[in-house]
Amino acid sequence: MIAAIVTGTVLFTSGRKKAYEFAGLYQDLPFKMEKVYRPTIPSRTVSLTSFGAVGDGMTLNTDAFAKAIAELNSKGGGHLIVPEGIWLTGPITLLSGTDLHLEENAIIVFSADQDLYPIINTNFEGQDMRRCLSPINALGQKNISITGKGIIDGNGDKWREVKKQNAPPKVWKDLVKSGGVLSDKQDVWFPDEGYKAARATSGNFNKPAASLDENYIKTFLRPVLVSIRECEGVLLEGVTFQNSPAWNIHPLFSRNIIVKDIIVRNPYYATNGDGIDIDACENVILQGATFDVGDDAICIKSGKDEDGRRHGVPCRNLLIDRCTVYHGHGGFVIGSEMSGGVENIKVTRNVYLGTDVGLRFKSTRGRGGVVRNIWMDDIKMKDIIANAVIFNLFYAGKAVTEANGESPAKEPEYKADITTPEFCGIHFSNIVCNGAASAIFINGLPEKPVRDLTFRNVAISADKGIEINEACDIVFERVSVKTPGGDAPKVTNSERVTFK
Repeated sequence: MIAAIVTGTVLFTSGRKKAYEFAGLYQDLPFKMEKVYRPTIPSRTVSLTSFGAVGDGMTLNTDAFAKAIAELNSKGGGHLIVPEGIWLTGPITLLSGTDLHLEENAIIVFSADQDLYPIINTNFEGQDMRRCLSPINALGQKNISITGKGIIDGNGDKWREVKKQNAPPKVWKDLVKSGGVLSDKQDVWFPDEGYKAARATSGNFNKPAASLDENYIKTFLRPVLVSIRECEGVLLEGVTFQNSPAWNIHPLFSRNIIVKDIIVRNPYYATNGDGIDIDACENVILQGATFDVGDDAICIKSGKDEDGRRHGVPCRNLLIDRCTVYHGHGGFVIGSEMSGGVENIKVTRNVYLGTDVGLRFKSTRGRGGVVRNIWMDDIKMKDIIANAVIFNLFYAGKAVTEANGESPAKEPEYKADITTPEFCGIHFSNIVCNGAASAIFINGLPEKPVRDLTFRNVAISADKGIEINEACDIVFERVSVKTPGGDAPKVTNSERVTFK
C-alpha cells in the first residue's frame, strides 16, 4: 500500500492508479475540458449534537450549525454529521474544507422567520441586486460539499407568490384562507402587502423599484435555497433539495463543480422554482440528478444585459449526463440571461417527461452574448406540453404555456450590435420525442439569425411539425417528424436550410 497525505487527509491507494470516475464523459468530447475532481475534505468529523443542537423540529439550531462549521474550518476542515431528526435552523454558511453531511432521515428545515435572513448585495437573474441571504450559502470558499441521504427543505411556500391558474383548487383555497393578499384581479396570491407592492413595479421579473423600502418588501426579495458564489471545488451529492423560496441551487462565478445523484423538488406551481441554475461557471459535471420543479429544471446562464456584459464571465465546459426531469418549464435550458456567453456544453442520456418544453433556448434583444458549441445526444422525451425543441429570441419572461413565442406582426428594423444575442454551432443527435404540441420551433432575430444548427437521427411525434423563421445554415439529416396532418416543414426568412 502507498499512503499519501493531502491537506490533512490520509488517502490509501494500491500500487495501481485508481480510474478517474468520470472518464466516460470525456470520451470523444468535442471540446477541451480539464478533469473535475471531488473537493478535498479532511477525514475529521463532528456531530451537530455536540454543539447543543436538538432535532425536534422546534428548537432553532442556527448557532449550533455556525459553531460546528467554524470549529471544523479552524482546524483545516472536515465533515459535519447531521444525524436523523428534524433540524430547524436559520441560514447555514459553508466555509472552506467543510462537508455538510446529512445521514438518512436527517431533515434540515429552514425557519420562515424573515428576521433571520439579512438583505445582502448579491446577483439574481443575471443582475446585481439586493436579496435576502440564502438558507445555504458560501462566498469565496474552496473545497466545500453537501452530501448524504437526507433532505434540505427551504420552507419556500412562506415566501413565494402563487398564480391561481397554476395552483390546484384546494391549494388556492387554502392559500387564500391562510392570509396574505390577492392581486387586484384576484388571480395572484402574495404573502403580504409589501410583496404585492414590489411586484407592481417589477413586471414579469424580480427587480423592484429602488425607491421601495427593502424591509417593507423583504418577502419579495426571497433568496435561492443554495447560493454558491465565487467558490472553487464544490460537491453536491445524494441529498434531496426541495421547497425553495426562489431557485433551488445557484452556483455563480464558481469553478470545478460536481453535482451527482441529487433530487430537486418543488411544487409545479412554485414561481421561479428552478431546479439548478448554473450561472457563469466553469468546469461543471452534473450527473444522475432528478428534477420535478416549478420552472426550468436544468438552466444555464451567464448574466443579464448591461450587468452581465460588464461582469463578462461566460458559462463554459459543462457535462450534463443521465438526468431525469418530470416537470419543469424546460428540461434543459440556456438563457434567457446569457449576456456573458455560453460555450462548450455536452448533454447526454437525459430524459424529460411531461415538461413544458424539452430543449429550450431563449433570449431577447438587449442581452448580447454568444451561445455556441453546444452538443445534445441521446435525449428521450415524452408528453411534452409545448415544444420538443425551441429557439425563441423574443423571450418576454413568460412560460411557453403563457406566450406563443412568436415575433410581433410588424417588426421595425434593427441593426446588430453588442446588445444582440447570438446562437450558433448547436448540435442535436439521437433525439426521440413521443408526443409534443410542436416538434421544432426556431424563431431568430432578423438582424442576427440563429445559425449553424444540425439535427441528426431525430424522431418526433407532435401535433405540429417544424417551423423555422430567421435562421441560416440548418441541416436536418435522418429527421422524422410525424404529425396528424403530415405537416411539411415551414421555412420563412431563412437561408440554406437543408433536409437530407
